[in-house]
Amino acid sequence: MPKDYSGYSYWLETSGDDLTPRPPLDGSISVDVAILGAGFTGLWTAYHLLQRDPSLNIAIIESEIAGFGASGRNGGWCFSGFPMHTPQLRETYGDAMAKAVQVAMYGAVDNVGDVCAREGIDAHYAKTGVMNLARADYDLPGLEARMAQYRALGIEDHYELLDAAGADAHVRVARTVGAIWAKEGATVQPARLARGLARAVERHGATIYEQTRVTNVVPGPLPRLDTARGNVSAKVVVLAGEAYLSQLPGLERQIIPMTSHIVLTEPLSDAQWAQIGWEQREVMGAMGTTAGYLNKTVDGRIAFGAFRAKYPFNSKITDALDQDEEIFEHARRSTLDWFPMLAGVRFTHAWGGVFGRPRDRLPMMALDRATGIATARGYSGEGVATANLSGQVLADLITEADTDLTRLPMTTHQSKNWEPEPLRYLGVSYVRRSMYKLNEQVEREGKYPEKPTLAQKLFQD
Repeated sequence: MPKDYSGYSYWLETSGDDLTPRPPLDGSISVDVAILGAGFTGLWTAYHLLQRDPSLNIAIIESEIAGFGASGRNGGWCFSGFPMHTPQLRETYGDAMAKAVQVAMYGAVDNVGDVCAREGIDAHYAKTGVMNLARADYDLPGLEARMAQYRALGIEDHYELLDAAGADAHVRVARTVGAIWAKEGATVQPARLARGLARAVERHGATIYEQTRVTNVVPGPLPRLDTARGNVSAKVVVLAGEAYLSQLPGLERQIIPMTSHIVLTEPLSDAQWAQIGWEQREVMGAMGTTAGYLNKTVDGRIAFGAFRAKYPFNSKITDALDQDEEIFEHARRSTLDWFPMLAGVRFTHAWGGVFGRPRDRLPMMALDRATGIATARGYSGEGVATANLSGQVLADLITEADTDLTRLPMTTHQSKNWEPEPLRYLGVSYVRRSMYKLNEQVEREGKYPEKPTLAQKLFQD
């Protein structure tokens, strides 16, 4: 039976697009660039390649439909936060490179908006910033430390440290004591962005083959993607499958899938919004036992994504992972913890998906000319803007442009392998459970431990 792709997320359901799959590959072909994956990474890579060289013959091979994976199910945070956070970037690569990465991320956020305007993509893009909330006094030093990091790099003008009243002027969340407003961030309807971007790359000359699963990647002087419907040979092959790359031979330990789950309220009334505020559609996040990432839709709903990621044993990705009622119920309770005035509100949607996590926090955006294989992956759940940056970086590398982007550390980084099973599952599960217990302890005692716990250290590795 044909899949009902609209049922995979509210974003896909309301994408305004015909989700009927494009024709699959029909026989072997040869192209200039073959891209595995029609999500944000693959689509942005194709788009920026065609902007640099419109003559390129590009084929995108997708196992389902464009925007099926994380690109059509995420929280809609198009923000400048980078998967490897500022302190780790500074410690590992120095201040100049840490600043360069952050400036590149600011540019990626703007590029998404610019392309939406240029290509007529109605992705509900609004550059309203990100609110990182502190909902307890013991979280305020963390905000101040973060601002100190920004000052050290000379980028503090992109952020504003707010007291409780200043935070409430943006949105009224229960028990908020302060916040950082990160100005370089936007909200998007991610499936509209993915589907619109797919149409844009087709207009510029790329071909997307859907419902064509890649079974193997063959490096070499003429690298190729193998599928049951034919093979695709190319001068360069781009691996842009993020978490789904874990399903390919040879990549099983390079990246692992982690789940993420979102619930959605019914449209709120004018009276409810008057109590909450939140007029500008900033995306929001906070830590703690009710931690989450939030978005406000254009039709007046609240999307609440719970920080309750799970890892499936042996990286096995199935549709069953998307539906976790325990996490959905936790997210519903957490929504009401943030907004007690919404008691009795109806939740209309709940969905999930997977994102990719490398063994360390730094994504890869690299091209190995010896094998002809380019790859961009490892966003750790912060991929909407980062995938745009990946597309720009890979386009520069493939076209042999010498730019500031090609000198970023992601272009030479090689992720460490994850441990083999069952150590991988046991380790990830231990860190996950320990971090939840730590949050409970902190809220119970009203303070963080004086020294980082083992789980905290492992979580940052």
